[in-house]
Amino acid sequence: MKPYVHGYDDGELVRLEDQAGILSDLLHREIRYRPGEEVLEAGCGVGAQTLFLARNSPDARFTSIDISAESIATARLRLSEAGITNVALEETDLFALHPGEKSFDSIFVCFLLEHLSEPVRALCHLRSMLRPGGRISVIEGDHGSFFCHPETALSRRVVRCLVELQRECGGDSLIGRKLHPLLKESGYRGIEVSPRTVYADAGRPEWVEGFSRRTFIKMIEGVRDRVLERDMISPDNWNRGIGDLYRATERDGTFCYTFFRAFAYRDPLP
Repeated sequence: MKPYVHGYDDGELVRLEDQAGILSDLLHREIRYRPGEEVLEAGCGVGAQTLFLARNSPDARFTSIDISAESIATARLRLSEAGITNVALEETDLFALHPGEKSFDSIFVCFLLEHLSEPVRALCHLRSMLRPGGRISVIEGDHGSFFCHPETALSRRVVRCLVELQRECGGDSLIGRKLHPLLKESGYRGIEVSPRTVYADAGRPEWVEGFSRRTFIKMIEGVRDRVLERDMISPDNWNRGIGDLYRATERDGTFCYTFFRAFAYRDPLP
């Protein structure tokens, strides 16, 4: 896997925390694990989603892994400060996991597949880590689902720059729309995919602040230097495009974005 496209600086940590907070109910509403259930969280990052998983299912046992030592260290600190005790953190690549050593009742994957050059290989490997009857939960975004009002050619262009940059890094920021075929190709059964749409306007100021400004636009702003280094857009047009995105967060503006959440099983349903 190539380096995480959004980087690991403090600004990205804050953005991930804001994202997890504003999206917690939207993405985690039906995700609960039974007491004693063994759950693997693949690609836990700094633990932004881990906190909600562990709190929502306090009697389940989580193994949360990530390839970044820095992210694991941050996650360990955050979980300790929150008093979370039902999570074991491990710095490891998901492909280093071996089915013969340990298997899981459930697997949780959130915002990971978009960064992988071989998502089917990853899903197949994760399937081998599930016990018979086990279930995987997958959540991914889709930057192509974004639109706003007022919208301009430059506001669309700066978003597209992130899509192109992530493709250069071996990832796919349009992967949300592909979850069903990816899971089917990976051998899962009983696949269910549902869209989870964020809509923000002046009547929902918490979403304008929490998602439009502090999550989505901050995500785009975070790749500025890498985009400009590659001459994807001129600095002036980049600044104008970002300004146009902020214009859509004013009282007469709107934002819309869709996440996709999938449930699937290792084996056929009974």
